[in-house]
Amino acid sequence: MDFRDVVLKRRIVRNFTDAPVAPEIVDRILDLARHAPSAGFTQGQSFIIVSRPEIKQRIAELCSEEGYVAAGFDPFISKAPVLLIPCTSEAAYRKRYKEPDKMGEDSTDDLGWPIPYWHMDLGCAIMLVLLATVDEGLAAGFTGVWDVPALRTLLGIPDDVSPAGVIPIGYPAKDKPSPSLKRGRKPASEYVHREHW
Repeated sequence: MDFRDVVLKRRIVRNFTDAPVAPEIVDRILDLARHAPSAGFTQGQSFIIVSRPEIKQRIAELCSEEGYVAAGFDPFISKAPVLLIPCTSEAAYRKRYKEPDKMGEDSTDDLGWPIPYWHMDLGCAIMLVLLATVDEGLAAGFTGVWDVPALRTLLGIPDDVSPAGVIPIGYPAKDKPSPSLKRGRKPASEYVHREHW
């Protein structure tokens, strides 16, 4: 599929068929996500693959799926064949930047970064997952988790790793579009600024 077509077909989907997703497809998607850029080539991102129904149901509860269903959406978290949990590790970046080719072992824990770039790097990896999913003929969604400590306990996520949400993946079924889409996309004149704001 042409890259432009992949980008334009990508959307957040909130309903999936019951068709299973082959593990090798998920592996291909995540292999592409490994190629996301990362500061210092830290590669501090990771993904947890969840396909067991009882774990998906518990994750759906932690994401307040019942609220989506009450708003007329399908149970897209618990029903999706696969859930990916994207994670990042600030500690990995702090450790990496103490290595000799970076700031060195004598550096302080203060990286001096104006923003936490581990979040930006995870965002890049997530976007690659969303695009690779479309390229595989699948669809994906994204939702936040309202009880991160409970998700951490459920999935055995280490203390120095932070989950950023849930990406349901599957074959798309007819779904209810988000009312937010009625706003449309901003025109280029509001989105692009040349030389200055």
